[in-house]
This record gives sequence, structure tokens and C-alpha cells, in this order.
Amino acid sequence: MHRRRILQGAAATAAATLLPTSARATAAAAAGSTDYPSAHWVPASTSNYTVSTRPSAYPVQYVIIHVTQETFSDAVAIFQNPAKQVSAHYVVRSVDGYIDQCVREQNIAWHAGNWDYNTRSIGIEHEGYVDQPEYFTDAMYEKSALLTASVCDRYGIPKDRAHILGHVQVPGTDHTDPGPNWDWVRYIRLVNLLGTG
Repeated sequence: MHRRRILQGAAATAAATLLPTSARATAAAAAGSTDYPSAHWVPASTSNYTVSTRPSAYPVQYVIIHVTQETFSDAVAIFQNPAKQVSAHYVVRSVDGYIDQCVREQNIAWHAGNWDYNTRSIGIEHEGYVDQPEYFTDAMYEKSALLTASVCDRYGIPKDRAHILGHVQVPGTDHTDPGPNWDWVRYIRLVNLLGTG
């Protein structure tokens, strides 16, 4: 019996390696793997983002920093609600920097309020409120900076304020996040310290 299971497992592994890369990627997505290894896969509703093949369809040139104006769990629930028409690639929890990935990086999350910026960016939401700086914990800054550094390293995005933007900087937006309490100097310093590129 034990030998049969080993042989079945070996056959399944061999069959998987014969699949085209796109089929393996689809299988990995279905299994719940993430683009960023420290994140946890909690998918947004397919009604809340656009399927794409980035970076071949659109270059990824920016990271856009958001603040949820909600709790972590409420923000994730909003992205899972098909009626909301909004999503981000990642959500970072305040207390410990825990990260959920809600949209694959190859797909276009609806986070910036500007289609052109959506197509060319990764959106990272941070639990909290713009007028409550106590939400911006050391753990949140550090874990988010590691994530942003990884995104920048993987897509060749410069680690500066011209490419790591606040939502407030997106043309046409009516949002003010991450707000005046977000410590940009600290954040950009951490992104550069923690990145490999």
C-alpha cells in the first residue's frame, strides 16, 4: 500500500512537470501560492479586478501606498464583495505586519482611481486611518517595506518617491491617504535598506 502511494505521487509530480508553464502557474494560483512568499492568499472577488498578463501587457512601474480607513478584516471583506468594485494587491495588518495578497501581481487591481495608474502599479493597503498614527506600527512599516522592496527588486522599480507613491499623488484622485502621519522618510529608508537591488 505504501509503495503504491509513493508511485502515485511520483507519477503526479512527473505529469506536473510536463505541463506548460502557463498551466503550472494556473495550478499554483489555484493552490493558493502568492507572488510574495511572506503573504497569505485571500483572493478578492473576480468582479473587483481585471485579469491581465503583466508585465508583458503593461509594465509595472509604481507601488502605490494606501491606508484602508477600515480595519484589516473589513478591508479584505470589501475586496471579496463583488458589489464593491475595488481591490488592492496586498493588505498589511497594523499590529504585526501580517500580509494578505488579494490580487495576483499579473492582474490589475482597482485601487488607484485612475486606470492608467492601475495598469502600471502594485497597490498596497495598510490597516488604519489617516488621522490615527498609532496604526502605523514598527511592524507595519518594516513588513510593508520588505514587501515594497521585493516588488521594486522584481520589476526594476526605483526605490524613490517618484515611483513609490501615496494614493493622494495619483492624478484625478479624491483620496488623501496615506495622509500626513505616514512617515515617508522612514519608509523609503527602510525600503532601500531591506531591498536586495
